[in-house]
Amino acid sequence: MTARNISRFWEWGRKIICVGRNYADHAKELKNAIPTEPILFLKPPSAYVREGSSILVPSYSNNLHHEVELGVVIGKGGTAIPESAAMEHVAGYALCLDMTARDVQDVCKSKGLPWTRAKAFNTSCPVSEFIPKERIPDPGNVTLWLKVNDQLRQNGCTSQMIFSIPYLISYISEFITLEEGDLILTGTPKGVSAVQVHDQLQAGIQDVVTMSFRVDRQ
Repeated sequence: MTARNISRFWEWGRKIICVGRNYADHAKELKNAIPTEPILFLKPPSAYVREGSSILVPSYSNNLHHEVELGVVIGKGGTAIPESAAMEHVAGYALCLDMTARDVQDVCKSKGLPWTRAKAFNTSCPVSEFIPKERIPDPGNVTLWLKVNDQLRQNGCTSQMIFSIPYLISYISEFITLEEGDLILTGTPKGVSAVQVHDQLQAGIQDVVTMSFRVDRQ
């Protein structure tokens, strides 16, 4: 079997596991309770989009929000991974956006329904180039930022996360086996807001990577 290229995880990784409300200030800005255990949802691999392609607003949404996040790329699979060994399963990182149809999500939440239509649509997971583990020696202390048309909207540090990366890996792997190429989105800091068609989004991990995407209509 040909060895897979982890630096192109988006081409063959089998799942994207996302953590909701992992920054207290973001939970508060959307008037949500601060969670006492991780809130998880999934995106399919068809959600991936890379620079050079556009983020597409779903035809059924009129309120698409940006959420900038640190993504953790799994390099070694496992089930029931101890928190103390969790970082041994990390191959590297990626800068990610969790694009969210907020109007659709609000309806789903009001009816007690899953968020799939709001979170899992095509182009809902823009990702940067793969970032080798060595380039982020302390993933619990990096600054994420996002600009819309050169105006700063989000600027937060992963030190503000409620649940740490090792804890999340251990927690998730208790009931979802993690596999090589999987991506974990670790949550977004405050400052989420709507984007419009033709907006230009720029995002970055300070001193590590930047990326940019245009917004178009489906």
